[in-house]
Amino acid sequence: MADFREQRAVVKFCFLLGKSGTETLDMLKTVYKDDAMGKTQVFEWFSCFKNGEMSIDHKPRSGRPSTARTHENVEKIREIIEEDRRRTIEKIVELSGVTWSSVQRILTEDLGMKRVAAKFVPRLLTAEQKQGHVEACCALKEESQNDQNFFSKIITGDETWCYAYDPESKQQSSQWKTSSSSRPKKARRVKSNVKTMLICFFDVRGVVHSEFVPQGQTVNQAFYLEVLKRLRNSLRRKRPDFWQSGDWFFHHDNAPAHTALSVRQFLTKNGMTPLPLARLDVSRSNSNGE
Repeated sequence: MADFREQRAVVKFCFLLGKSGTETLDMLKTVYKDDAMGKTQVFEWFSCFKNGEMSIDHKPRSGRPSTARTHENVEKIREIIEEDRRRTIEKIVELSGVTWSSVQRILTEDLGMKRVAAKFVPRLLTAEQKQGHVEACCALKEESQNDQNFFSKIITGDETWCYAYDPESKQQSSQWKTSSSSRPKKARRVKSNVKTMLICFFDVRGVVHSEFVPQGQTVNQAFYLEVLKRLRNSLRRKRPDFWQSGDWFFHHDNAPAHTALSVRQFLTKNGMTPLPLARLDVSRSNSNGE
């Protein structure tokens, strides 16, 4: 595309030669073809030159220049965001006194931010809990360095809810369609009220012991003690090498039923002395205890 400033210079040249606006327009169309200036623009410049305004540059347009995106406002909005990253643009406008559009541009262009939805995580941990996890991982790493088979000797236990339906995956619900057919639909499933809790203990070789909690039964310390006894019986049958050597580890979480005094006494009585691992109840087991 031709430079319009160049064409304005041509219009001025033609004006000084005494050409008319129509003649100038014809010459522009001959030279620049479809990129030529329009009739209105040519005659407007002719009018300016007749009035003695010989500059071919546009006059500065009236209007107040934007002064909101200053360094001070950028830092003010940065502090407002760092105080609470969930604040909306409307709230930031109220707190900063800067216009909505300027706040939006400061956030996206000056601060390089964009608003995203928070992702789900199992649990939000405190700084103390995070430090505990680091210490636990360091202790596990040290144990694994001392014993290359350390992780293969761990039996882990946990509970989970089992629902009465088998939810269909996104891939399973997909189907072929043409460009003219409507997109298939399916109702969002709601978790069934019919559910039961499964307690499972497993290691790298598979499941050692599993059982469903009876309907209406609460997993308290008394019930969990009976589960641990059944786990020991399953261990004797399915992991005889662990049972005979006693060289294995027991891992469960910090649920109240797991950390109750009677449960800890049971572990101690049976040689399952907890290792000093913060936030992780990993216990050295001696299966030959009574």
